Amino acid sequence: MAQLPAASRFDLAIRAPYLAPPPRSGPSVVKNSAILFSPDDATPPTALTEWLARQADVVLTIRHVDDLMAMSLRGRPRVVAFDARSVPDVVYEACRRLKRDSYTGVVPAVVLSGDADDAFDEAFRAGADEVVRERLERHELLTRLDAMLRRSDRDLVVHPSTRLPGAAEIENDVARRLSTEVRFAMCYADLDHFKEFNDRYSYHDGDRVIRILAKILHDVVKGICGEEGFVGHIGGDDFIFVIPTAYITETCAEIVNVFDLLIPYQYSEQDRRAGYFFGKDRRGQLHRVPLMTVSIGVVTNDRRHFTHAAQVSELATEMKSYAKTLPGSVYSVDRRTDSQPAGVMRIGETPPAVPAGEQT
Repeated sequence: MAQLPAASRFDLAIRAPYLAPPPRSGPSVVKNSAILFSPDDATPPTALTEWLARQADVVLTIRHVDDLMAMSLRGRPRVVAFDARSVPDVVYEACRRLKRDSYTGVVPAVVLSGDADDAFDEAFRAGADEVVRERLERHELLTRLDAMLRRSDRDLVVHPSTRLPGAAEIENDVARRLSTEVRFAMCYADLDHFKEFNDRYSYHDGDRVIRILAKILHDVVKGICGEEGFVGHIGGDDFIFVIPTAYITETCAEIVNVFDLLIPYQYSEQDRRAGYFFGKDRRGQLHRVPLMTVSIGVVTNDRRHFTHAAQVSELATEMKSYAKTLPGSVYSVDRRTDSQPAGVMRIGETPPAVPAGEQT
């Protein structure tokens, strides 16, 4: 495997590149790699090699598909470029193998093809995320490669089931609000008795409930707060929404009311009429399992000073855990100040939860 010389990340002779994540200022323990797959070791266009070098700490040239898969499975590369100008069949098969694997399939793949239309079409059928022809102008080539990475990064930060932003975007939104010093509330929503529902019905039914909750959160938050509201999906039945503090009561009350209205219809008629079903706990003992409810823990910066998103998330998790100890669908708003540190108070000393419809 040959290593290409690295181009400067700040080469001013080149148009401003898309760099995500941004260049690291300090040393990196794990090097970020890019791969050029070229079975005949042909020299690719200079613009492509320079672009690859700007995306990673090291660029590897690999000739054999087994080596490609071994390197990619060891650690996902930032991007893989396939040179299909000379031996397209070998390259297309290598691209298919990369995209077929569940671990490496998310790696952005660009194919450098010949100018013929059939070669262009075949590269996309092989799974390429972008195809650039050999005679493509430098400006268009760089623009299309940058756009490919933006699409790839955008797809990776959303939850595959709900298409809502994930943990990274949640942290970015909170950090942005902290930097502008606006008043906001982080609200942590979690389902109660969701595991028992999954055990009684199926993961398919559980996934439908997750999508219903995501839809409720999105529609209510965006309907009330507009562009000032943000909804993210941590994973499973855990969601975060961030809203202006002025909308806490209206938004949270509407969420729990709509949820309690819709969720009974996800059960069988027998369970819905009874209001519960019998399920087994971890020790195999039968007990009554009520219908699902939603618990929301709310933290604001009205009475606290936060310096980073992790502090907000930690308190939101604490308030969510407290809300889950209460019956029914509730939202619990943290009213403490910085002089009352979190994590040292008994549950009885924690501010009371606010049921739907009551003022905070």
